[in-house]
Order: sequence, then structure tokens, then C-alpha cells
Amino acid sequence: MAIRRQDALGYQIGLLSRLFDRALESELAVFGVLPGQFPALVMLYQKDGLTQADLCQRINVEQPTMANTLNRMERDGLIQRVPDPDDKRRTRIHLTDRAKEFKNELINKARQVPTQAMAGMDAADQDRVFHLIGQMIDNLGPSET
Repeated sequence: MAIRRQDALGYQIGLLSRLFDRALESELAVFGVLPGQFPALVMLYQKDGLTQADLCQRINVEQPTMANTLNRMERDGLIQRVPDPDDKRRTRIHLTDRAKEFKNELINKARQVPTQAMAGMDAADQDRVFHLIGQMIDNLGPSET
């Protein structure tokens, strides 16, 4: 039995994710920020000085992925690593002045992507989309023990 792409949930979600990332990349390019760096920036905007492990947990990514992301962010002048004064084994991740300066503009540009993605949907439809996506995440995410 053939599966039509438009009927395959995984295909549709993957396509949406790729299109969303491309649109986000376009919006963030002026800042020199990549879509994969955006979640770490948001977490650091909420609480500067997190550890790499903190970021991994909050964003739900593996350590090697986060290490690569942070290396690029450091290279691009978005973050700096500072030894933890209380535990020399840990390093705290801090935003640079450059990253702090464009925070509001960056967030506003990034918000344009979901607005564009949900264009034409009324508030009830938008709420339903979030509810359904949240339910799928709960269904597939790690169970709390």
C-alpha cells in the first residue's frame, strides 16, 4: 500500500520543521544567528550564566550537539565561557554585550515566523494547534518517573 506524503504525519511535521527553520534563518541572518543557536540564546536571555548541562536539559538536546552549538556561538561572539567560581569543574555560559544589545530586536524578528505560519487562522484554531502539538509531544516525550 502506497503512502501519500500529505497523509504521513511524520513527513508533514518534518516539512513544517524545515520550512519553519528556513524562515527563522532568514529572519535571524541579520544578527549572524542560526536557528540552532536561537533556543540557547532564549534560555540565556531568561537566565544568563547557565551551564552547558542546564542548557541541554532546558532545550532537550544531547551534550555533543550543545557543545558544537556553543563552540559556534563563542566563535561568532555571542557567548563567553567563564569558570564557575563555586565549582572549578563547571563552566558558566554568559551572553556577550553584542548578544545582549540585539535581544529585543532578535526576539521580535523571530516572533514573525510563527505569526506568518499561522496566518489566516483565528485564535481558536491557533489554540487548537498548540493543544494538539502539545499532546503529541506529551505522547512521544520521555515519561516522568
